[in-house]
Amino acid sequence: MLKRQVVLECIAALLILLFLYASVSKFLDFKRFIEEIDNQPLPNSWTPFIVWSVPFLEIGISAAVAFEYTRLLGFYASLILMTLFTIYSILILTHFFPYIPCSCGGVIRKLTWPQHLVLNLFYVALSVLGLILQRSKHFKPILITKNSFV
Repeated sequence: MLKRQVVLECIAALLILLFLYASVSKFLDFKRFIEEIDNQPLPNSWTPFIVWSVPFLEIGISAAVAFEYTRLLGFYASLILMTLFTIYSILILTHFFPYIPCSCGGVIRKLTWPQHLVLNLFYVALSVLGLILQRSKHFKPILITKNSFV
């Protein structure tokens, strides 16, 4: 039981580290982030929505996994966002887009696309493991004994 809690806390800490780092990096160089989103193979009309929603979503996920009460929701949100980032990485690696932009912040920007994919898959796996451990933590099986029906 204690081991599970330690693993959950480590997973939460790694997710918080990733998402807070990514969001702060975007805000610290916000002008560059906007330019990079404008350079994505997406309609530029989406830029205002993306540049505000992604960093705040990352901060929200960090907050959700930080607290026991909202951690399950945070793991689900992390899984969804990291799966979307993973799909995007796969599309880039399979040359789906005519050019390869990157709007990552900080040191993550320096990763190659195969490295992005590995990082994303690692965090998808962490999110899944967190979900499994968090859900099983709250699942209490009903034990039926001979005296249960008395």
